[in-house]
Amino acid sequence: MTTLVMGILNVTPDSFADGGKHFSLEKALARADEMIAEGVDIIDVGGESTKPGAERVSEQEELDRVIPVITELVRKQVQVSIDTTRSNVAAQAIKLGAHYVNDVSGGLADAKMYKLIADNPQVQYIIMHWRAHSKNMQELATYKDVVKEVKEELEARIDSAIESGVNPEQIIIDPGLGFSKLPEHNWELLKNIDRVALLGYPVLVGASRKRFLGELTGTSNPDERESASIAVTAMMAKQSVWAVRTHSVKPHRDAIATVNAFAKNRAE
Repeated sequence: MTTLVMGILNVTPDSFADGGKHFSLEKALARADEMIAEGVDIIDVGGESTKPGAERVSEQEELDRVIPVITELVRKQVQVSIDTTRSNVAAQAIKLGAHYVNDVSGGLADAKMYKLIADNPQVQYIIMHWRAHSKNMQELATYKDVVKEVKEELEARIDSAIESGVNPEQIIIDPGLGFSKLPEHNWELLKNIDRVALLGYPVLVGASRKRFLGELTGTSNPDERESASIAVTAMMAKQSVWAVRTHSVKPHRDAIATVNAFAKNRAE
């Protein structure tokens, strides 16, 4: 299985790596065109920052940011993901033709989300490990065994979703790097991503340009964490994760292709 590249398109003024860069419709669509040209598999559109400490925006503000972008991307026949914790935002995106709902809360933030997904069996639902909204999530970054606890908490979310009518084949899981996680927790999860995959669902990994890579490389500038992000993508491709969520596209596609070529030639 070839690992897919999910390109990040944040139409926000305050996301940690690209806040404000693609805030206008014109800039967002220009960035989407760049990703399409580089061979992106899925574009993940988000209208609310989930970086540590971020304040929530209103539902209407989130809709105003994402709906015009999704409308145009669907018209271009792009595989679209809506990055939201709100069922109404997800519902509007699905009506327009979004293929994925990327819910960082795994359904905990909105009790109506599971029914929405169950009622739309054509949609894939990404359940991320999550403990709280961005403003105070890092206060909950306490674990005795992070891999075991993340798996257990993800499994509880999966069970709730299925009990609400979600088809297991709709579900994708994400260990939630950086969400209520310290750097050591992120590394432990990456090192044991095969154990996360034992839950039996496709795995999405979102490490791109995150703070723990900055601590590793000694840079506070997210753009300067790209080489470390590409290295993580290569490691995840070697583990055959379903997809990586990234700020750039071509370097990650190249890393995945290199891992695949190496594995093929080694097998021969």
